[in-house]
Amino acid sequence: MTMNNFMIAVLVVIVGLAGIILFQRFARDDFDLPRGGEAATTTITVEEAAGGGSQTTRTIMVTNNVKHSVPLDEILGGGPAKDGIPPIDDPQFVSIAEASSFLKDSEPGIALERKGVARFYPFQILVWHEIVNDTVGGQRVLVTYCPLCFTGIVFDPLVNGERVEFGTSGKLWNSNLVMYDRKTDSLWSQVLGEAIVGEQTGARLAVIPSDIMRYENFKNLYPKGEVLSRKTGATRPYGTDPYGDYYTTPGTFFPLNKTDNRLGDKEFVLGIVVNGKAKAYAEAAVKRAGEIEDRFEGKTIVARFDSGSGAVRLFEKKDDGTLVRIETIGGFWFSWASAHPDTALFK
Repeated sequence: MTMNNFMIAVLVVIVGLAGIILFQRFARDDFDLPRGGEAATTTITVEEAAGGGSQTTRTIMVTNNVKHSVPLDEILGGGPAKDGIPPIDDPQFVSIAEASSFLKDSEPGIALERKGVARFYPFQILVWHEIVNDTVGGQRVLVTYCPLCFTGIVFDPLVNGERVEFGTSGKLWNSNLVMYDRKTDSLWSQVLGEAIVGEQTGARLAVIPSDIMRYENFKNLYPKGEVLSRKTGATRPYGTDPYGDYYTTPGTFFPLNKTDNRLGDKEFVLGIVVNGKAKAYAEAAVKRAGEIEDRFEGKTIVARFDSGSGAVRLFEKKDDGTLVRIETIGGFWFSWASAHPDTALFK
């Protein structure tokens, strides 16, 4: 390489880095959130995500005619603009045999079994997209992953009676993914499964049971299962992780409203909300015990380690002894504790 070519290459790198820095610093606010306005309060009635006609009332805030359930100054720009992290809107799937050419047994992902279809969404792909708008067994599902919180959650994307697509807003709340629905442009917190800004504020999405597991467990359980393909419509260096050793080192990239030292920030927990009260179950503690039975908010909760999947699952034990799986939010302790500052904890 000649000296002139070398200098040109260096200049290109410098300009590229400057562009990235400026983009992150001055990314536009695609949702035009009011800042510094006077917040009033109002009472709304919302239908429970599980349906069945059950409704609850709650108090939310209104600033400059914008409804919100969390203070607007807590919603921060994460760098990318709206859909700057591109969701996968037309997911393609491959067989176990084909997926094994690019996936290691130890790699984690979201495993979903629904209506006779078993699918695996590898984190090595989700880390670059965070949202998959998929259809499984004829019904739309919303597959989400926030690498900052290690929260892999599948939702029923029902908004105003219609199942719609979601996108990435480029924003964060308590270092967690903030999504938006493509029907009303309302902003939704992934860890809450709830709209926090906009027309749908206070509405909740039902969680569809899924597991975070290693690829080895998935292919052993579902040898005819389907795996999300790298053919996503975007060019990304799948197999490399832009977050490096973030998952195993202390600290977060973005500020939190509250921290809680009862567990290490990045210990994995499964959280539930019953009658408006939150409780988290430390995965490591349940794995050590194999199974625990707990009483919370008038319900008998069974937390059980399943060796086949390598996952911990939570159930409600009914009076006749039958177990019904509970919707849970799994992720790093800091994420659950900051979203639910009064949470109880089993550890």
